[in-house]
Amino acid sequence: MIRLDARDLEILRVLAREGRITKAALAERINLSPTPAWDRLKKLEKAGLISGYRAEIDLRKLGPTVTVFVAAELADHTSATFRTFEEGLQRHDEVLACWALGGGFDYLLQIVTRDIDSYQRLIDSMLDARIGIARYHTYIVTKQVKRAGTPPLELIADQTD
Repeated sequence: MIRLDARDLEILRVLAREGRITKAALAERINLSPTPAWDRLKKLEKAGLISGYRAEIDLRKLGPTVTVFVAAELADHTSATFRTFEEGLQRHDEVLACWALGGGFDYLLQIVTRDIDSYQRLIDSMLDARIGIARYHTYIVTKQVKRAGTPPLELIADQTD
């Protein structure tokens, strides 16, 4: 675990909101000159705290889509079944995210497809591929209420000051 100071946390906050910010603008925001700001950024990247930079794409501008969350329960709980399921998901670009869960269901999947028919064809292909799904529950997103934002860094980071 890496210990962070207030400036490190501010760098992470700024980058979470504005990943394309210039080095000079980042330095200005955190009240440092560009070289020390850049050194801190490189340290955070090297430590693996920054896993990547990406664009947020508004799919509504491209055409109709449907977002679906799927709670999946596997047929059994062997490591081979978990591995088969996780490897099987990698073949489906429509699966944007997947989380392993403790509790009632084994996994929660976030899926985006063109429409419900496309979603059903995807699920059917997963079932036909026998990747271990015993039961699943579909939850169709009707409205996005909150979008992923800046993580609550001050609540979870081990700070030095």
